[in-house]
Amino acid sequence: MEYSTNAKELNEPILLSRKPSSTSASPGPISSELEDTLSNSDLSYFHRLRLATCLELNTLFRLAAPAVIVYLLNNLTSMSTQIFCGHLGNLQLAAASLGNTGIQVFAYGLMLGMGSAVETLCGQAYGAHKYEMLGVYLQRSMILLMATGVPLTLIYVFSKPILLALGESEAIASTAAVFVYGLIPQIFAYAANFPIQKFLQAQSIVLPSAYVAAATLAVHVVLSWVLVFKLGLGLLGASLMLSISWWIVVVAQFVYILVSDKCKTTWTGFTWQAFTGLWDFLKLSTASAVMLCLEAWYYQILVLIAGLLKNPEIALDSLSVCMTISGWVFMIAVGFNAAASVRVSNELGAGHPKSAAFAVVIVTFSSFVIALIFAIMVLVLRHVISYAFTDGATVSDAVSELTPFLAASIILNGIQPVLSGVAVGCGWQAFVAYVNVGSYYIIGIPLGSVLGFTFNLGAKGIWSGMLGGTLVQTLILLWVTFRTDWNKEVDKAKARLDQWDDTK
Repeated sequence: MEYSTNAKELNEPILLSRKPSSTSASPGPISSELEDTLSNSDLSYFHRLRLATCLELNTLFRLAAPAVIVYLLNNLTSMSTQIFCGHLGNLQLAAASLGNTGIQVFAYGLMLGMGSAVETLCGQAYGAHKYEMLGVYLQRSMILLMATGVPLTLIYVFSKPILLALGESEAIASTAAVFVYGLIPQIFAYAANFPIQKFLQAQSIVLPSAYVAAATLAVHVVLSWVLVFKLGLGLLGASLMLSISWWIVVVAQFVYILVSDKCKTTWTGFTWQAFTGLWDFLKLSTASAVMLCLEAWYYQILVLIAGLLKNPEIALDSLSVCMTISGWVFMIAVGFNAAASVRVSNELGAGHPKSAAFAVVIVTFSSFVIALIFAIMVLVLRHVISYAFTDGATVSDAVSELTPFLAASIILNGIQPVLSGVAVGCGWQAFVAYVNVGSYYIIGIPLGSVLGFTFNLGAKGIWSGMLGGTLVQTLILLWVTFRTDWNKEVDKAKARLDQWDDTK
């Protein structure tokens, strides 16, 4: 990148959170112990495998466990809102589900996707010891995401006519719009949270976020109960409290960055440098957004299509329960997704191809085993799980019939998000976006629509077709990932960091 004669001035912080001192401890380099173990020809193959597995599992779960807790707690915050709405009535539950999965998820997927550009660049920069660039990448991402939040607000404002245009009933669309209005502040909380979250994760700083998420959940549940039932604010109170809770998470995490010794080298204050190179950063963010949006929206489209079925209220309520449970378990896979991205990007940035490849195997297998356990649990509890959300026996029976599809989704979602994390760590977002288009939107949704409407299989048919799309996507990513030349990926990571290094 080229800069004017004012480049030095651009590199100066415009608002220092603190002045880095010479005595500040720099982040430790990425350990080469795993790479050395895998390369040690003096040891037998099985001895190397055993030692490497122990090393990687220790590193993986120290990173993944807090990440899983963070995502689970954040999802529990949203789930508790869904539960409060469900106890207001079946119409309110259907409306909150439609507003949350049909409108809010659009912003969530877009913001999360654009934020994953930070995940690729910060992870590889951290592995390559280019610590000063992490704070710049964080600020650039926040600038772009905040700007993106402005047009997204219009979608929330006009949510009712949008839902009506998609064929939803007047009653459900009107009620869902009330819920969506309270989620407008959440858009900009997403814009700040995802870059901050990826910035911290790239440095394997996850535990503080878990403490923040736990405290926020406790506050959220208490205040939601007060707003919804004691003050009688209903759906609007529930969604406003959800927005406030996300802002609590953002502020708390940013305060941690400002005061923590662990971030002294990677965060040195706000800088004008963040406003340079925005166009190139936008292109990378857009590729990331397309990839993750196509994933995040896929199963939410299932809910929208189900709203077009006969007796849509029961279909939406049963799918809402299943999607909420799936989303809860999915957060475990998302935690492993984060771990996979950090492990792969750090090892590639550090020039450790064998370690990157081995990390992929361990994280994928670990996530699959956990997903399999949860799928079995869901099948065992199929007749009772819906009562946590609603008291209706009709909805409970519908949920029970959909449980086998839910279990299959949980198993596939134990693998697919991890492979997407590997893709983010390597910077393959554009390629995976093409895979997602073909698997999800050319195969999955059309097949599901044909089975659901033409063959009159209803929600089961729609879900079956979409499971087929997920299976195709997962198989493609497995094939590509395990045929990867990791030495070439190390070279690509180095070239990418050289291109994005503003300090040169």
